[in-house]
Amino acid sequence: MKNDKTALITGANKGIGFETAKQLAALGYNVFLGSRNKANGLKAIEELNKLGFTNVQALEIDVTNKESIQNAKEELKTKISHLDVLINNAGIAGIISNLPSVDSIDNIRNVLETNFLGAVQVTQHFLELLGKSNAPRIVNVSSELGSLTLQSNPEWEFYPYKVFAYNTSKTALNSATVMFAHEFKDTALKINSVAPGYTATDLTNFGGERTPDMGAKVIVKYATLDINGPTGKFFNENGEVAW
Repeated sequence: MKNDKTALITGANKGIGFETAKQLAALGYNVFLGSRNKANGLKAIEELNKLGFTNVQALEIDVTNKESIQNAKEELKTKISHLDVLINNAGIAGIISNLPSVDSIDNIRNVLETNFLGAVQVTQHFLELLGKSNAPRIVNVSSELGSLTLQSNPEWEFYPYKVFAYNTSKTALNSATVMFAHEFKDTALKINSVAPGYTATDLTNFGGERTPDMGAKVIVKYATLDINGPTGKFFNENGEVAW
């Protein structure tokens, strides 16, 4: 099944990003797998080709590097006339054991640079192509750890997981979702934060109980919303998550 729908996923050469690419490709989307290292992206494409997917291409993009993002945009403009879906998936965990009182500014800066600022500047650069779509969708891949409501609830199962830099970066990303959604509320663009859950990837040292395939399904759901779908909200597979 093929159509003229297009999608760009950052950090898509492995883990949840890779599975999201696979699922969107299965729906007929022409999928561009963004990866910081082009070789890793091409390796992921080879794997998808072996599975029978020909509607996938690699795109080199380092979300922390403005020039790399600009180059990726210019390359994409030579291949497609519009972008229907942008999934800001690239992310890092940083040093997860540090308490706020001792966490290094370098660690905090590195995590925010990728997880928050990276998503913001990628979104800013690709709004031009998204604006040429009849139904543009943006998914910011977040985490329940970015929910201040859940982080403040001692009854929540992940309440002890106070990973300062990472959690803060996802809270900031959620804020960006609200802000972008408000700016484009009178347009066809829909943008939401989505939490794939505690998933077994290298980001979690494969400690999560969920598979990348499971995590990708909820992302794809909100990447393919119809005209009546929500915008400016935060979701996991069970529905809306409190900010």
